[in-house]
Amino acid sequence: DEPDHGVTVVFIELPNTKIELLYPLGENSPISGFLEKNPAGGIHHICYEVEDILAARDRLKAQGARVLGTGEPKIGAHGKPVLFLHPKDFNGCLVELEQV
Repeated sequence: DEPDHGVTVVFIELPNTKIELLYPLGENSPISGFLEKNPAGGIHHICYEVEDILAARDRLKAQGARVLGTGEPKIGAHGKPVLFLHPKDFNGCLVELEQV
């Protein structure tokens, strides 16, 4: 469980790929709205690993991408800095950046 993130998380690791299965911990979970709109589930977001999350954020913002929240990285489920980009800027796909 990741109570600070409002979800239970299970990771499936394959060569060069990680699949993250999410289950909401209550109605205030950040994925509850997604599941209401998509009761059969689906792809919630895609994550890209980046060397320097602040440099990546600044490059994307300079190109018009919007960062969700405060714009500052938070610690994600892997214990690494993450931030999310607005899905409307990426054809409806929520994008996560994770610093490696």
